[in-house]
Amino acid sequence: MQTAKTKTNVAIIGAGPAGLAAARALKLSGIDYVQYEKHSAVGGIWDIDNPGTPMYESAHFISSRAKSGFYSHPMGAGVAEYPTKENVLEYLKEFATEKGLMNRIHFNTPVLNVSRKDQGWVVESQIDSKWFSHVICANGTTWTPSRPNIPGHFEGTLLHSVDYKNSDLLKGKRVLVVGAGNSACDIACDAAQVAEYALISMRRGYHFIPKHIFGMPADQFGDRARCLPLPIRQWTFARLLKLLNGDLSRYGLKSPDHKIFESHPIINSQLLHYLSHGDIEVRENIERFEGEKVYFEDGKSETIDVVILATGYEYAIPYIDKKYFNWTGDKPKLGYSVFNPEHQSLFAIGFSEMNAGGFYIFDEMAALIANAIQSQNVSPNEWQKIFKSIRQRTDFSGPISLLRSSRHTNYLDLETYLKEVSNLSKKMGWMTSQHLINSREAIT
Repeated sequence: MQTAKTKTNVAIIGAGPAGLAAARALKLSGIDYVQYEKHSAVGGIWDIDNPGTPMYESAHFISSRAKSGFYSHPMGAGVAEYPTKENVLEYLKEFATEKGLMNRIHFNTPVLNVSRKDQGWVVESQIDSKWFSHVICANGTTWTPSRPNIPGHFEGTLLHSVDYKNSDLLKGKRVLVVGAGNSACDIACDAAQVAEYALISMRRGYHFIPKHIFGMPADQFGDRARCLPLPIRQWTFARLLKLLNGDLSRYGLKSPDHKIFESHPIINSQLLHYLSHGDIEVRENIERFEGEKVYFEDGKSETIDVVILATGYEYAIPYIDKKYFNWTGDKPKLGYSVFNPEHQSLFAIGFSEMNAGGFYIFDEMAALIANAIQSQNVSPNEWQKIFKSIRQRTDFSGPISLLRSSRHTNYLDLETYLKEVSNLSKKMGWMTSQHLINSREAIT
């Protein structure tokens, strides 16, 4: 019989999409677990009422409804083709309820500290301190704003996009949005509708993918071309975007310094619309602030009331000492995007970016974790052999030469990642995520 200190019991920290995927995989695998969530309900960032969420009123999923859900639980026909934040939140609540995950979640229970003890982990929460054999960190990656160090002092309103909720504070103002990610483009489009004038500052040129291509959601259209070699896809899509969007330099946008697919996709149909109507103007990278003036690297300046820094987020696992993860900059190095290379009983899920949306990616990661825990228990010697190679496998960029930036550290190419996960599962005799879900849910 196992003693209290050798019994397999797992702590999942976070009940957003990644944490819910982990919970379902453990439940279907018969692994005992407890889940901690600092907020009052599931959903993580998708609940705009959660303190610290980066969500704003106009936010939508950038992947389409058909490509956004978990395995075996598609989003319903009543959900928008590009789901709203409300659609996504309701979907997550429905998923957690229907899969029977709610009764193991401790809500309103922040985890304060995780430390190593007796070949396991002590999880100290706001309600208790408990020993676990394994810990899964699923707290999300968009809670810690990344703020650039811009010289000078700005006398207007300066905020990060994490603090932006709606366009009310932009009405009648001279607004500058800094950044060119999907959030930056959304916020600039919000400003275009209500501001005195709206500007967007970009460091480089980007490829802008419309949300629909020939009437089809862009991700579904792209899936049809995955059978083609990457160079052919890049050549074809570059020319297709040229045909659809024309020469973007007429809007003041720089030419991209990378091929399409070599950077995280910007999927937005509105920005070019507002640029073409003069409701948004493009500016260079910021050089400095001086009172209400913003000076740009090309020598131009503007008088601005509100600056919104849509400059991304830093990865953080605030409740555990950094020594327990192998950090490269602000990214933890993870084998197969989940395995801690030094501590076999400590995992992270959802700490990767990739060139695809959809919660089913978390299902794949969750199945790897569940399989690993079972292998550690059932065949520890075999597990030790495979772990030596698993811990080193961190690059899943595949054939893509990604743009060199901190955002693309540990970036996943979906096709490459899914193929390698499948190969690993076959080698180990593990259940794939879909097999686990389809076979076990049918009998529960």
